Amino acid sequence: MPDLSEYSQLARDMSVDAVALVPGPNFTRALGKAFMSHERPFLVVIPAKGSPAAIVPNLELGSWELVRFDGAVFDWFDQTGYEDAFTALADHMPLSSVAVEGQVMRVFVSKALTRAMPDLRIVDGEREISGLRIVKTDDDILALQAAIDVSERALEQVIARVRVGQTEKQVEQTLIQALFAEGAESLAFNPIVAAGDNSARPHGKARADYEIRSGDALLFDFGARNQGFAADITRTFFVNEVSDEGRAVYDTVLRANQKGFEVCRPGVTAHDIDDAVIGVLEASPYADRIRTKTGHGLGRDVHEAPYIMRGNDQVIRKGMVWTNEPGLYELDNFGVRIEDDVLVTEDGCRSLTSFPKNLRIIGH
Repeated sequence: MPDLSEYSQLARDMSVDAVALVPGPNFTRALGKAFMSHERPFLVVIPAKGSPAAIVPNLELGSWELVRFDGAVFDWFDQTGYEDAFTALADHMPLSSVAVEGQVMRVFVSKALTRAMPDLRIVDGEREISGLRIVKTDDDILALQAAIDVSERALEQVIARVRVGQTEKQVEQTLIQALFAEGAESLAFNPIVAAGDNSARPHGKARADYEIRSGDALLFDFGARNQGFAADITRTFFVNEVSDEGRAVYDTVLRANQKGFEVCRPGVTAHDIDDAVIGVLEASPYADRIRTKTGHGLGRDVHEAPYIMRGNDQVIRKGMVWTNEPGLYELDNFGVRIEDDVLVTEDGCRSLTSFPKNLRIIGH
């Protein structure tokens, strides 16, 4: 049986009757098994006091047995629907308030809860629930490091094979194949491979009809996943040659990235880090190319707390992991982003990523 006591304590701390989890990173962390989020309601309710309960689609019961869940289980069939399962939950565990994951729980699941319990008060507990995993354990760090190592080995393979005339889509496929060949359990997210003007779109999609040209910036933003943890790495290269402008922009972004490491330590805020990093970009001739914050937390989710941005006074603590990814982007020209995964240590920080950041010209 998974130990769910910290969620019970959280419910007490938040002065609610229970915490409810649905499939996603927190669900996987709590139960030790991953389940799909689909059209079938699936949730675990952990009360402030007493035993937990779960609503489980019947077709998942075989997998659910592996969780060794020690609580009431209300299953339901596609043919009969899930309303009776929610009614049974309400009879078993009457609730007046419940904290849910505001960024994960879907509307139809929350409505099923309130149909079964019309007076139920639903509280957005996203920050508090996800906050339980904001400080990584030693095992979490090992899993993250393994995902990063796989990612970096794959990238080295791919850039050695880039040539003028290849399409972004061809390079993307090479990257995906290399990630799995190196041991990725899955992709952290759909990778970004963006050349030329596409590199100026922070979330650009690989094009099948654009052939890489000499002088193009070529941006990779990607990561492997290992044991549920995601790597998130960005490197920008230039193909065959680089202009003076390209060198200057790259140097500016690199200095901003380095500033992030200089200022990060326990006790500073996310605001402090972002202010220092973005300040480097603002002091450059390319301030009008700033389009993003410095970064975000990283772990089971690719984007999670702490969000490294001005106005966020969340205090940085030992064991947090965040992405240090300043960038400069000029539409219809090119963009540069450099992204490292950063672990906060007792007296500073260290990079979990080790892929070189010196400007590299590839494609020869």
